[in-house]
Amino acid sequence: MKPRCKLSGKDGNLFNLMGVAARTLKKAGLKKEAKEMTDRVIQSKSYNEALRIIMEYVEVE
Repeated sequence: MKPRCKLSGKDGNLFNLMGVAARTLKKAGLKKEAKEMTDRVIQSKSYNEALRIIMEYVEVE
C-alpha cells in the first residue's frame, strides 16, 4: 500500500512536489523508494512523466 501524500494546494514546482513525496516516503520508512523515485523523476523527460512517476510511489490526495 502506498503512503498518502497531500500534493494539492502545494507549489506546483516539480522539485517541491518531488521533495514532499520523498519526505512522505521516508516518514513511512521507505527510504530506498524515496531515493529511487527521486532519481527517476530527475531523469524524466517531461513534467507529466515526472508526475506519473511520483504517483507510482505515493497516493496523491
